[in-house]
Amino acid sequence: MVTRVATVAFEGIEARSVDVQVQIIPGNVVFNVVGLPDKAVGESRERVRGALIASGLALPAKRITVNLAPADLPKEGSHYDLPIALGVMAAIGAIPADALSGYCVLGELALDGSITAVNGVLPAAIAAGARGLGLICPASTGSEAAWAGGDLDVLAPRSLIQLANHFKGSQVMARPEPSVAGLAGPLPDLSDIKGQEGAKRALEIAAAGGHNLLMNGPPGSGKSMLAARLPSILPPLTPRELLDISMIQSVAGELKDGALSNRRPFRQPHHSASMAALVGGGLGARPGEVSLAHGGVLFLDELPEFTPQVLDSLRQPMETGEVMIARANHRVTYPARFQLVAAMNPCRCGQGLEPGYACRRGPNARCMAQYQARISGPMLDRIDLRIEVPAVTAADLILPPPAEGSREAAARVAAARTLQTTRYAARALPAATTNATCPANLIEEVASPDAEGTALIRQAAESMRLSARGFHRTLRVARTLADLDGEAQVRRLHLAEALSYRGRGDASAAAA
Repeated sequence: MVTRVATVAFEGIEARSVDVQVQIIPGNVVFNVVGLPDKAVGESRERVRGALIASGLALPAKRITVNLAPADLPKEGSHYDLPIALGVMAAIGAIPADALSGYCVLGELALDGSITAVNGVLPAAIAAGARGLGLICPASTGSEAAWAGGDLDVLAPRSLIQLANHFKGSQVMARPEPSVAGLAGPLPDLSDIKGQEGAKRALEIAAAGGHNLLMNGPPGSGKSMLAARLPSILPPLTPRELLDISMIQSVAGELKDGALSNRRPFRQPHHSASMAALVGGGLGARPGEVSLAHGGVLFLDELPEFTPQVLDSLRQPMETGEVMIARANHRVTYPARFQLVAAMNPCRCGQGLEPGYACRRGPNARCMAQYQARISGPMLDRIDLRIEVPAVTAADLILPPPAEGSREAAARVAAARTLQTTRYAARALPAATTNATCPANLIEEVASPDAEGTALIRQAAESMRLSARGFHRTLRVARTLADLDGEAQVRRLHLAEALSYRGRGDASAAAA
């Protein structure tokens, strides 16, 4: 007789169904696991054996074969321990044979019989609900599984004994409740920054339209402080965005105690990060920083210090909003709709723009051009807003804090986002569509300028040698500026301001 237990294998954030088949027959005393298991799955034999012995059970002196079907799908991870153990327990009569028929099971076993946390519980719970099954998962991740829906039957035992007692009716487990992670503290506020009114304006525009932003300025000018305050003016997460972000975090093991966070991600990788760390890959094709920043902000400080190949790997995710990791035995696609905020010094010494400063490496213009040449032209072309952040003077620092902070800026951003949501919903686009992510053919329609604006953009396209992407990105920024002003028509002044955020970057790229 073959006992079957349902579980899942993960391909990105998608949970594919796997059938765990357990057969116990007379023969040589052996415990085999087949079906393309990796090292962690193969070692589950010893964890299952130890957990069963600690729970007062012993493996029969027979031939035990565990098949993980489909057999051609690679199986990775320790979450197969619990379904294998429950399959063996059902096969030897320790639990009712039909008790597992309505559940999808995942969990790792300790040698004392306790069930420990695993990654991917949230997507597994959603997949189980779609298949009409309940879910059995570790107790520490039960609150995570509860977010999949109120009608999903979730069992979150702490040990094999507790689960066996539940099936026998001697102990009833309550359904876990969904939980939200406690806030670590208030977000940094724009009122902390003195001066830099132009940079604050650019930050507000970036938040209102979801645009990418590059800040260029000397050390200590406040670029990192500005970037850290962008999440404080972004709109709250929608339920769909919260679910997508949490599924990525669940697969990556970023959810603590199964509690979801309602804050937008803010990822800040070091400039020594590898390509696999940034876009994903490595063992098991894990999600990278671009996917962990989905729905939030990816902040790259000291942008030219990143390896050029690593930076160029961002070009495709910035356009498509997803990243596909292709390896010899993996082909995984993760969402990667992030907002890029980057900061850089004008040159390696950082003082190239300071009046009267002479660089030891040669003329200041050459030093800056060589340093900025580490960023490719196609990469720069994908950044909508490029601003210079001047050094803060002592006169700025002794001033009282500004009267306006993140709350006022967030209100203007929310109003602009509401206009975008209404506009794109009328055209049957997803609710999270912004001016920065709407299709190129549509932005030409919704950002069509008036006669004076048309003449300006035509002249600027020739004089600034805008690419087709640069032309569309200028229209996107102009549309956001019009939304901030509450105007339905893009006018000349909106286009003029949008063009001002590209001129310096194009000149720098040409000099480099």
